[in-house]
Amino acid sequence: MDKDKILVSASILGCDLANIESELNRLESAKADFVHFDVMDGVFVDNISFGLPVLKAAKSKTSLPFDVHLMITDPENYISEFAKSGADIITFHSEATDDIKGCIDLCRQNGCKAGLSIKPDTPAAEVFPYLDLLDMVLVMTVEPGFGGQGFLRFTLEKIRDIRNKADELGLDLDIQVDGGISDKTCCEVKENGANILVAGTYLFRSDDMSKAVESLK
Repeated sequence: MDKDKILVSASILGCDLANIESELNRLESAKADFVHFDVMDGVFVDNISFGLPVLKAAKSKTSLPFDVHLMITDPENYISEFAKSGADIITFHSEATDDIKGCIDLCRQNGCKAGLSIKPDTPAAEVFPYLDLLDMVLVMTVEPGFGGQGFLRFTLEKIRDIRNKADELGLDLDIQVDGGISDKTCCEVKENGANILVAGTYLFRSDDMSKAVESLK
């Protein structure tokens, strides 16, 4: 993927879940690039969101690719099922598994792109050994688990460090950011090397979603 092209992944955690089909239609009309699907297990993070049945149902209602973010312990036990249920990209947390390489391999074996995510306090260097194996790194710019949090500015340095390392290795790596992304914070993350921006609250609560998507790009 072209790291210089800015893409928007819309987090349906922020949508009207009682009307998910119409919300997905809104995203298509607004020209969002991905549906960001947050999976939370109540263990790795405090919140519980949705899982395989919702992914299958949502996937059947849109042509947009699904960017599935696993905020769950032992993701290696679930990657295959999420791939079968409609994931196009699967991102798991470095803090949630003892077998990062094995999880990346599972994503590939199941026909999905592989992403690795880190929490705000996890050093950027944690992902460096895996950069040449990954399609994407997701830097959490809030603490994972709940939508609507404020953007943590100290994460900008990590975004920059990961982009610099990827460039040093000659990799065309996607760097995604998730948490507190809006028209007020998007410029800084892009300037530091992010090219895929996750937004939920900002998009779904906007009066004009098309303009909101465009403001991030």
